[in-house]
Amino acid sequence: MTSIHVITKHNKANYEEVLEEYFRLRHDVFVGERGWRDIERPDGRDVDAYDNDHATYLIALDNERVIGGLRLYPTLLPHMISESFASLIRDKAILAGPTIFECTRYFIVKERRTGRTDCRLLAAFQEFCLEEGITEVTAVVEMWWLPRWHQAGFKVRPLGLPTTIEGQPCLAAAIQISTESLQHVRRLAGLRGPCLFHGTSPHVQKKVPHVAA
Repeated sequence: MTSIHVITKHNKANYEEVLEEYFRLRHDVFVGERGWRDIERPDGRDVDAYDNDHATYLIALDNERVIGGLRLYPTLLPHMISESFASLIRDKAILAGPTIFECTRYFIVKERRTGRTDCRLLAAFQEFCLEEGITEVTAVVEMWWLPRWHQAGFKVRPLGLPTTIEGQPCLAAAIQISTESLQHVRRLAGLRGPCLFHGTSPHVQKKVPHVAA
């Protein structure tokens, strides 16, 4: 059964092995598969300046094996868009605020990209943001994400014009957080209720997500 774990500075000491696997899979996906050579590291771990105590990770586990994840970061701090991709924002008016976060490094491992894993991670994303009072999430993504988000029931607005990055047309966008989007993607994921784990390790708080028959 896929479970989505919330990892923050408060519990990450209990998730050291999970985070290590997550960083190595990030490197496999973004460097090995997608060819982002600028982030290649000799130790095979994708870790950058935003992997710090301000980051929140939502990590998908299946029998304690990492199969996907994402990182959320507060926009009130210097973040990836403000530091590296401000040119993608119309008039360079960076969207930032206490209820606006940035999402980066979203991935699902190759063998789980068919099926419901993707929708369950997207449902967890909406659920977590609603719990935390986050109203919008910004991201820089390839253009093919737009129909994918639309299918998931997400309301998305572009923040600027597409630009080619690493050979792909990309743009900055903002995702609206809403109960309507959560309900829609939960149906796609086969979930009847909450899917987040807030325990201190993968071995505690064995809450089973409500999965539709």
